[in-house]
Amino acid sequence: MFGSLFDSKNHKLVRKWEEEHKEIVALALKVIDAYDANDEKTAKQALKDLKSLAVDHVMDEDLKLFNLMKEESGKIDEKTQVMVEDFIAGFKHTKVALINFLAKYASPGVPLNAEFYITFKELADILSQRISFEEANLYSKLSGDQS
Repeated sequence: MFGSLFDSKNHKLVRKWEEEHKEIVALALKVIDAYDANDEKTAKQALKDLKSLAVDHVMDEDLKLFNLMKEESGKIDEKTQVMVEDFIAGFKHTKVALINFLAKYASPGVPLNAEFYITFKELADILSQRISFEEANLYSKLSGDQS
């Protein structure tokens, strides 16, 4: 069903995104660990790195998934097309909230307080769910793995 559609370019794209997911998770854990250790300087730097990577990643991913859907319209089964469209639309609000949150707290002079910590952990959980969904549902189709 997807054989001719997904070539080595898509395998590379999936690998790139999976590596970025690992970096995003590592940075989120670094923020939490630094916060727990009262090391605001390290937490702020990890937040800045996370902001940069997360913004680039979600924009790149959403754009490329959207473009793929446009390019391959009619070649992708309807169920997969609906799943990708729902996925992109469903994360839109959370993506904006995440980007705004990271921009706010990565800024100098904005303290990392209890409100930050609670919200950050909630956003990290949402991101973890998105990553799991992507890798289990979308990436397998992109890489041509039909399991």
